[in-house]
Amino acid sequence: MENHQAIRVMLVDDHNVVRSGLATFLKAYEDLELVAEAHNGLEAVRLCPERKPDVILMDLMMPEMDGIAATRAILADHPEIRIIAMTSFEEDTLVQGVLAAGAISYLLKNVTANELVKAIRDAVLGKSTLSPEAAKVLIQATRPMKQPLVDLTEREQEVLNLVVQGQSNQQIAESLVISITTVKAHISNILSKLGVTSRTEAIAYALRHKLASL
Repeated sequence: MENHQAIRVMLVDDHNVVRSGLATFLKAYEDLELVAEAHNGLEAVRLCPERKPDVILMDLMMPEMDGIAATRAILADHPEIRIIAMTSFEEDTLVQGVLAAGAISYLLKNVTANELVKAIRDAVLGKSTLSPEAAKVLIQATRPMKQPLVDLTEREQEVLNLVVQGQSNQQIAESLVISITTVKAHISNILSKLGVTSRTEAIAYALRHKLASL
């Protein structure tokens, strides 16, 4: 591939050794051209209009401006740029945050040279590349919370609803026309079945798992 067709790549990483290694790697491929290096997100944002990269290899944990903020800022002004997030460790919030910010791919820094160059070429074509770890995080994030198997009786469900609504034992007894002793017995059973030890925990559990509503 001739040089004027080369994919223009920017490296953004606060570690000089990492940038140096990636720069050396890029030089081995005729269709990849290193056009800029930045040591934090702020510098990357500033360099984009001048250097016009096609693809940015973006570290996430950096001083001044992190990779997520930089990704969001760059794509706001240059939506045509493809950003590949690269980090040395897997963190659920980082994966979701940078992909939500608009990064096309997410890779761990332990990828092979062939995997990285393929990800760069695919990014230009609009294809995403996710590390297996990142893909797992996304799959888990999109799955609905599994409904717990809580076998409450109809009466216990009624009591739980009233507990969630903030009613006292006395009020529950009056509402359901049962004795306070019976209310206490129901609540004891509810706590046991939910695996919690207090009314407050029972309320939080019930709302989180949609067993009752306010």
